[in-house]
Amino acid sequence: MLTALSLRGVVLIDRLDLEFGPGLTVLTGETGAGKSILLDGLGLALGARAESGLLAAGAAEASAIATFAPPPEHPVRAVLAEHGLVANEELLLRRVLASDGRSRAFIDDQPVGVGLLRRTGAALVEMQGQHEQLGLVEPAIQRTLLDAYAVDPTLPAAVALAWAAWRAATRTAEEAGVAAEQAARDADWLSHAVRELDALAPETGEEDRLAAARHALQQDERRAEALVAAFAEIAPRDRRSPSPAAAVRAAARALARLAPPTADLPRPDETAAEALAALERALEALTEAEALLDRLRDRLAADPHRLEQAEARLFALRAAARKHHVSVAELPGLRARLRAELAEIGDRGADAVVRAREAAAARRTYLEASARLAGARAQAGAALEAALARELPPLRLEKARFCCRLSPLAEEAWGPQGTEAVSFLLAANPGQEPAPLARAASGGELARLMLALKVVLVGTRNLGTLIFDEVDAGIGGAAAAAVGERLARIALETQVLVITHSPQVAVHGRQHVRITKETVRGRIAIRATLLGAAERQEEIARMLAGATVTDEARAAASSLLASPRLPARRRGSRP
Repeated sequence: MLTALSLRGVVLIDRLDLEFGPGLTVLTGETGAGKSILLDGLGLALGARAESGLLAAGAAEASAIATFAPPPEHPVRAVLAEHGLVANEELLLRRVLASDGRSRAFIDDQPVGVGLLRRTGAALVEMQGQHEQLGLVEPAIQRTLLDAYAVDPTLPAAVALAWAAWRAATRTAEEAGVAAEQAARDADWLSHAVRELDALAPETGEEDRLAAARHALQQDERRAEALVAAFAEIAPRDRRSPSPAAAVRAAARALARLAPPTADLPRPDETAAEALAALERALEALTEAEALLDRLRDRLAADPHRLEQAEARLFALRAAARKHHVSVAELPGLRARLRAELAEIGDRGADAVVRAREAAAARRTYLEASARLAGARAQAGAALEAALARELPPLRLEKARFCCRLSPLAEEAWGPQGTEAVSFLLAANPGQEPAPLARAASGGELARLMLALKVVLVGTRNLGTLIFDEVDAGIGGAAAAAVGERLARIALETQVLVITHSPQVAVHGRQHVRITKETVRGRIAIRATLLGAAERQEEIARMLAGATVTDEARAAASSLLASPRLPARRRGSRP
């Protein structure tokens, strides 16, 4: 509820402070008295576009402060909570406009963006004027209002949940399908890789064992080469090159002829005997060396291809590791992993089929829930049409026909709100095709239609404050009285402010504010005065009589003010 409005330096308003109460507040005054300027000042506080023309002549800046008292369940609290703000029992919206056209916005004296101020203002106040039929002309709002009017709230909630479940199932199915397609594309490569690794059959720790074996075989090969060289010296294969043992034996045989006593040498030559003994020992050593080398050759005798095989195996393992960008030690694990992936390809295909079935089932659930909601909306639309048919004639719209149309949407336009669009249409005259509200009628007709809709839909939205600007334009008498009665009826549920030139409307106000222009120190200024009972009767008489207020006009005003008022109703009851 709007509780106060303070304006400073706004057009012709030097200083204005107004307090508002619950129920219906009427604002009256002569044409051109500045009632619209008052609304412009309120709009500034609510985040409307700030134009330099709103600044009073000679003022350094203009400011507008709107004070509200939102109930605990009001949606504005959620709007502010999104931005880390807490709405207290009293909520202040403030806007300051500088002479250079720049403005600053505040909520509870905390600087905020104009966008947040505008969104907050829209949650607190809805303005309806001949040229500002906002809110109800929006399709999304029309759908929400229809649901709130006569649709079981569990039905839209079920559709929203089913939509979310379908979207989630569809995403899962798409991901499973992509995975299955990718797996199918990888199947040939995986099969080839697994066959290669199976043929290679890498073992854990095999690289270290092969490296150690290769090193040992290389050492054995070097020892064997040394052994061959030694044999070549002791027992050369070339028969033209005598072996050391043969040379020693030949020398021993030659020397043996000198060692025994002969006729020529009755006594043996001791030196020759010693030399012969040395040759015999050398021959024995050579024979022993040859035997040892032979035994060593037998011990080193191995498959000459073992080193080649070890190196070939090690090369194959390392080549496979490079191909798969892993270490040789990781090849056994890679082999097991690729085998598992190959086995999963079939599982992924089966999973994709299951996920696709789940998505299809979720789609059916969504369509079933949407069909139930569409049926309920069709019934609610018929009830809304019937309710409007009863409200329009007293407002001089007896020839108008209101329609609530449900139109199926293309599948790509389906959403959490269902599978159909909701449109409020109006045919202002017989024979005309119903058209969207924004272009179906004149400003006055549309304003009265909006009023009728508000009467029917009151209680379905927790706005707090409704403002009507000259909703009674172009009508009078019984039609104006009907407008006043309906404004009073709406005001039983929510705060209503109305700018009016009709006394039949003004008499229904719980508060009455008169807007006047005065000349103060050579300058024109706008004043707003909360009227007491006597002042109110005089204002109603002026509205009835015009420039000259007569006793007859005062009597008529008294009669209007004494007419029966609508009884109070429990909040939430349907008008």
